[in-house]
Amino acid sequence: MRRTASPLSLVMLGFGTFLLVLAPLLAWYVQPRAAVNPIDIDTTAVYNGRGSVFDLDKVETVPDQAITVTQRVRGNVEAALDSGNAVWDVITTVDTAKSLPAADPHDALDFAPHRWVLDRETTKPVHCCEETPRIEGEAYLKFPFDVQKRSYQWWDNTLGDTVVMRYRGTEKVQGYTGYRFTASVPATKSGTRLVPGSLVNEPDQPQVLAEEWYSNHGLELIVDQATGRVIYAQTGPKRTLRAPGGDEDAAVLLDAEKLAFTTATQKEAVRQAKRDSGQLRMVGETAPVGAAVAGFVLAAIGGALVARGRKEEERPGSPGTAQ
Repeated sequence: MRRTASPLSLVMLGFGTFLLVLAPLLAWYVQPRAAVNPIDIDTTAVYNGRGSVFDLDKVETVPDQAITVTQRVRGNVEAALDSGNAVWDVITTVDTAKSLPAADPHDALDFAPHRWVLDRETTKPVHCCEETPRIEGEAYLKFPFDVQKRSYQWWDNTLGDTVVMRYRGTEKVQGYTGYRFTASVPATKSGTRLVPGSLVNEPDQPQVLAEEWYSNHGLELIVDQATGRVIYAQTGPKRTLRAPGGDEDAAVLLDAEKLAFTTATQKEAVRQAKRDSGQLRMVGETAPVGAAVAGFVLAAIGGALVARGRKEEERPGSPGTAQ
């Protein structure tokens, strides 16, 4: 008797072996290359809250005003393809009910355009492509992929420097769990501005190069662990003017203890986080585990069938002539 392997057993053994090889490739090779920042991003985040703002018409600070901050992020695909990095153009506007709705964002109470260039895999800043300003730190607008339970250096564009965002545990946003980080910013000189002297208690001077000071009552970010996407953000900016070399605030430009993502912004951020993290989990966890289990089962069955073979009765040989 001799044993021969059936075609089915060979197919099962071959396909099982293929799946066993595919499983680690998905986890260690494909998944890291799927975790990249997009070059064609187009997203808008809206913050709402109340606070004091400087009214240019009244030339005074007006309290208890509805404040809306809108942050639009759009990818510059052409610059990204040329550089190999993600190039994101960001426009941040601050409005009151008086300036909304505005046909032109330049009509806002405050208008701040800038460009952030980042490594598509690590999210670290890259200095090229007419980046303005020179952004530093580990995170801005989003965290790196695979967020860890530690502190991160977060770029504060109003401050023009990084702040330390400290891990504070987990919290749910619209039913979805993320990592929570917080920070605060003490009063810090952030620039200068040419203003009438009377605005900073120097009425004898027609114009003064006043000092701009910035602080923050509290920054809070809740972040999707897999993708680094911010699903909730809260900020408490305070911007003031001081006379040159002054120790006290002479005028308040903006002071809001809490400006936070609107419900619509939270829901959209959570929707995108669920989608993107689900895709990463599929490639990095679900598919590799499934491939490994299926491959092991198929290879085991196919190997057993090949070992067992198919018994065939040997056909008797023809009588030969003695040599």
